[in-house]
Amino acid sequence: MIGSQNTLRAAVFLGLSVDGRIARPDGDLEWLISRGAAAGDAGFTPFLESVDALVMGRKTYEAIAPEEHWPYQDRPVHVISTTLTTDHDPRITVHRSPEAAVDALQRDGHQRVYVDGGETVRWFLAAELVDELTLSQVPVLIGDGPSLFGPLGGDVHLEHVRTAVLDGGMVQTTYRVAGGPMSPAAEQAGNRSPG
Repeated sequence: MIGSQNTLRAAVFLGLSVDGRIARPDGDLEWLISRGAAAGDAGFTPFLESVDALVMGRKTYEAIAPEEHWPYQDRPVHVISTTLTTDHDPRITVHRSPEAAVDALQRDGHQRVYVDGGETVRWFLAAELVDELTLSQVPVLIGDGPSLFGPLGGDVHLEHVRTAVLDGGMVQTTYRVAGGPMSPAAEQAGNRSPG
């Protein structure tokens, strides 16, 4: 697995419906934005400050790109797409595969990346690169649309870190991936002998 051969770590921060949908079938996110507004920032700014780059799929990029406010501050944004041209948008770097994105992120020295979008999150989970998931459930059932999760090639064991109920009824839960990649500080702490 890729995760066992590098120091790149990935974190997920996603909003979803109670029935696990991350968008409507047509990609619409209004249900998430309108209901999530009551929760305010929901910890997104501190989360974004904890990563040094982002990687997402084309569908996620296309949902975010038209927004008047680019939400990713000055973080480099890497998009996985077989259809976007490499000069499509000066705010992004386009890669043809997740492997190419990971290679570029490592080559550029990134250590903690924000992964966004269902297919991209599933690939990073299967590659054992994700160490943290923060999932914010919006109090709505939308019934149809892409799910965050799908085939992963095996169980992904999670450890509960915290749960908070935010304004508007959003429930935000953070999990650590058990056996996932560890930060250098955590690895050093784990290698110290007691006493």
